[in-house]
Amino acid sequence: MSSDFLRLVYNQFLRVALQKDADRTVVCPDGKGGIVRILGINAVFHDPAAALVVDGEIVAAAEEERFSRRKHGKRPVPFSAWEMPEQAAAWCLEFAGIRPDQVDAVGYSYDPDLVDHSLGGLDDGSERTRTDYARRAPGFLKACLPGLDPSSVRFVRHHVAHGASAALAAPFDDPAVFVADGRGESTSYLAGEYRDGKFVELASQRLPHSLGLLYEELTEHLGFARSSDEYKVMALASYGEPWFLSEFERLVPTDGDGGFRTEPVDWTSFAPPATGSDFSREHADLAASVQRRLEDVLLELAAWLHRRTGNRKLAMAGGIALNCVANTRLHAEGPFEQIWVQPAAGDAGTALGAALQLATEWGEPVQAMPGADLGREWTDGELETVLRRAKLDYSRPDDLAGTVAAALADDQIVAWFQGRAEFGPRALGHRSLLAHPGHAGNLERLNDVKGREHFRPVAPMVLADRAGEIFQRGPLPSPYMLFVHDVAPAWRDRLPAVTHVDGTARVQTVEAGENPLLARMLTGFEARTGLPAVVNTSLNTAGRPMVDSPRDALECFGSAPIDLLAIGPFVIRR
Repeated sequence: MSSDFLRLVYNQFLRVALQKDADRTVVCPDGKGGIVRILGINAVFHDPAAALVVDGEIVAAAEEERFSRRKHGKRPVPFSAWEMPEQAAAWCLEFAGIRPDQVDAVGYSYDPDLVDHSLGGLDDGSERTRTDYARRAPGFLKACLPGLDPSSVRFVRHHVAHGASAALAAPFDDPAVFVADGRGESTSYLAGEYRDGKFVELASQRLPHSLGLLYEELTEHLGFARSSDEYKVMALASYGEPWFLSEFERLVPTDGDGGFRTEPVDWTSFAPPATGSDFSREHADLAASVQRRLEDVLLELAAWLHRRTGNRKLAMAGGIALNCVANTRLHAEGPFEQIWVQPAAGDAGTALGAALQLATEWGEPVQAMPGADLGREWTDGELETVLRRAKLDYSRPDDLAGTVAAALADDQIVAWFQGRAEFGPRALGHRSLLAHPGHAGNLERLNDVKGREHFRPVAPMVLADRAGEIFQRGPLPSPYMLFVHDVAPAWRDRLPAVTHVDGTARVQTVEAGENPLLARMLTGFEARTGLPAVVNTSLNTAGRPMVDSPRDALECFGSAPIDLLAIGPFVIRR
C-alpha cells in the first residue's frame, strides 16, 4: 500500500474526526478537554502565509501567492507587502473541516509593541504604517474569516516565530536556535536554545545592524529585486573571487559575545551599479566577497552559540537560512553535529512558527514537520474534470513513472504536478520541471523556458541511497534542497547540467518509501541512461509564483516550451 494512498486516507480521517469534534468545548489555555486548533498568520513585510496546527500536529500550510498569483504577495501599490493571507487561511481551515468560529487561537508573527521607532534611518514613515497595520490585524482577520473571534489573536515576536518554525518542527528535541534575516520588529538576529520545549534567548542584534539588510542592499546594487532576489547574488558569487574580503571584515565585525555590526557600505567604491543582467568581473567579485564574509560571520556566531549551550543540534530559520552555500559551510566547518533548516525559512514560515509557539505555550505536544508538502492537492477525478473542460487530449498510461522516465531519457522537458503543493520556495517533486542532467545545454534551455538569468544553476534530484557516491561534503540525506554538495569529480562530466561553475550542486534526495512514484521515475531514468539523477527546478516562469493548481499547471504548459505534462496519473504531450 503506497504512502500517497495512506496519506489520503489519513487526511480524510482527520477531516471527519475534526468535524465530529467541532462542537466540543475546548479548555484554554492548557488545551485539555478537546481538540485545540491554532491558526498561524504572516502578513507583515512579504510572503504572506497561513498555517494550521491541530493538537500539536502540522495539518496545512500555504503561501498567499499560490492563490493570488502575485509573487511574494506584493501588489504594485503603496504598502504592497502587507497583504492578509485570506485565501491561504480560508483554505487551511476548509482543508481540516474547521469553521473560523472554532479556531481557538491565532498566532500573528509580528508584535507591534516591540517596535522601536527611535531606530535611526529605519523609520521613513512606512514603519509606523506597518505597526498600525499589525495592531489592526484582529479586525482584518475577522473580516477575512467571518466568525473568527478577534480576541483570539496573539502577537508572536517575529524572530521567535522564525525560531519556533525550525526548532519545534525539527526531527529532534530541544536544539540550539539560530535566526537571521533582514529585520523583525527592532532586531535582525536571534540566538538561543529550547530547554524542555521552552525557548531561552541568549543573544540578539538590534537594528540597524543586519546581515539580511546588508545582503539586500547588495542585491539592489546589482540590479535585482530587493527582499526577494538574494539567491541570485549567491549564484553570481560563484563566478567571482572574494578580493574585497578584508574590507568587509572591517565593515562587518563580530563582537565576540554573540553579536555583530554592519557599517554603512559605499557599494559604488567596489563596483558600479548593475542592471541585473550585465555583469563585470567586479560585480562577481563583490558578490563573492559579501557571500564569504556572511559565511565567516555565521561560523563565528555559531561557534559562540555552541560554546554557550554545548548543544550538538542546531535549528535554523530566517531568510539567511535559505543561503545554502553558507549552510554547507556551517555543516562542514561549524561545531554542530546536526543542522536542520526549516524548508520555509523565509517569512512565510513564521506563520507556521507562530502557530507552533502558541501550541507549546498551551501545553500541546508538538510533532515534527511531516514534510514540506503541506499545500493543496486534487483527486484524480478532479484533475480529469479539469482536463475534460479544457478540451485537451490526454492519456492515462499504465506506468506513469516509466512514461516520464522515457520522455526525460529522450531529452524532453517534463512538467511534474503530483500530490500536495510544497510550502516554501523550493520545488521538491510536487510542482517541478524535470530534464536530462547529462546534456550541458539543458541548463541554458531551462533558464530560457523559465525566463531566468543564464548564470543561475538548476538542481539535481537523486535517490537517497545513490546520493553518497555522487555528492560529497554536504549533509545527506538532503530532502529540502537547503545545502550544496561537491559533485564527485568522476560525475561532473556526466552531470553537466546540474554541476555549477564551482563544482557544486544543490541536491534534493528522494526516499523511496516516502515518494514511491518519484523513486520509480528516477529508477526508470537510470535504467535508460545510466544516470541516477534528473534536473529539478520549480514549475513556473519568470515573475510568476510556483504552479499550485491544475489551472496554473495548464497555463504554464501552454505558455512555455514544455514537452510533456504529468498531472496526477494523466499525461499531456506537446
